[in-house]
Amino acid sequence: MSSHNFNPVSLIRKKRDGSSLSADEIHYFIKEFTKDQLPDYQMSAFLMAGVIRGFDDREAAALTDAMLHSGKILDLSDIPGKKVDKHSTGGVGDKLSLILAPIVASWGIPVPMISGRGLGHTGGTLDKLESITGFTVDLSLKRYRHILEKIHMVMAGQTEEVAPADKRLYALRDVTATVESIPLIASSIMSKKLAEGIDALVLDVKFGSGAFMTELDEAIALAEALIAIGERFDKETIAYLTDMNQPLGRAIGNWLEVAESIDALKGEGQDDVMEITHTLAGTMICLAEKADSIDEGVEMSREAVANGQAFEKLLALVREQGGDTELIRHPERYEQADHRFTLKAARDGYIREMDAYKMGMASLELGAGRRRKEDSIDPSAGILLERKRGDYVNSGETIARGYTNKEAVVESVLPVMEEAVSIGDERPETSRLIQYRADSRGVHPLKS
Repeated sequence: MSSHNFNPVSLIRKKRDGSSLSADEIHYFIKEFTKDQLPDYQMSAFLMAGVIRGFDDREAAALTDAMLHSGKILDLSDIPGKKVDKHSTGGVGDKLSLILAPIVASWGIPVPMISGRGLGHTGGTLDKLESITGFTVDLSLKRYRHILEKIHMVMAGQTEEVAPADKRLYALRDVTATVESIPLIASSIMSKKLAEGIDALVLDVKFGSGAFMTELDEAIALAEALIAIGERFDKETIAYLTDMNQPLGRAIGNWLEVAESIDALKGEGQDDVMEITHTLAGTMICLAEKADSIDEGVEMSREAVANGQAFEKLLALVREQGGDTELIRHPERYEQADHRFTLKAARDGYIREMDAYKMGMASLELGAGRRRKEDSIDPSAGILLERKRGDYVNSGETIARGYTNKEAVVESVLPVMEEAVSIGDERPETSRLIQYRADSRGVHPLKS
């Protein structure tokens, strides 16, 4: 990229007035901000102008490229095989990475996964992993490569070396009301994923009450933006649009979700969890050219669970990253939260709704999540769902169990959980969780 010196005020005015910026101009802004040569107030003005006026596909690609090249890009070309990763836009009870990464890696496919932490009502993969005693997600790039080469997978946190501009920009967007921009969201996600050194990417873009994008049309627009960036960087990218109107699986909370993931890898996974897991894993297997079709990849995913090879891969990951493998073999030995309580049905009937956002916020208050990035997390806190949408319950029957070490919050959390559940006389209609697949050729509805 050119090393032009531009006038920041002129560029802000240009974007404010609705014009597109060149790649050089965007690179200048990101580079100067990363070097502390551009003050927060000018970057904030630039971001706000972009949120209001919009960024086109070319600008989004330039933003991605500028953030990608603000740090190190991992070169994994000497590791055999196509490197494939998965990214989820976040949801309640979403433990899919813990299940699908071992499945895919068990077929000898390198899965280099740099994950994030939970914030607000959605959980984070790193927090779940760190609930495993001894497990470390803070790896040097040398150690990251070594583990990937040895066991075909690694799950680590973002280091200061990977897309540092994105980390700084996100912190600024969070406090300047400039988060809600699809091009900014897409470039943030893709700059981190491309920095991993991947060859292909599968995306789980969620919509509904527990998702970042509550409306389906917004989720489709985000999926299309992510795919467009992936294609510009010659990375085959496929996205699925998945329903997040109720929690995924039975467990909400860090260790509780690890325990559910262990069950899933032992062949005892919940139907909703495994529906999405096998689809995403099968697509990754296909993109890695280990299967001739996604359907064949899905069958290989099921086989990896059935024959135990995926569970063995999880054990290998935990061992390599310093975790206690005995807890994976015997999850019942994990120290439970001190206080337990139950949510009971107020009447007979069918559970018509189970609001994912409210359940996620209840779990946060119990200690499983954080409101601010610096908040600490209780790995044993959370919620286990005994019943879900469409189930019939009798009055007084247990719908969910709460776990916490903060007894004082139970009185305020229980009403939130009660509000999340509505019970009626008629059974609600059910639809498949994965509703669309999107790729470079467009958005395709999936048959029920």
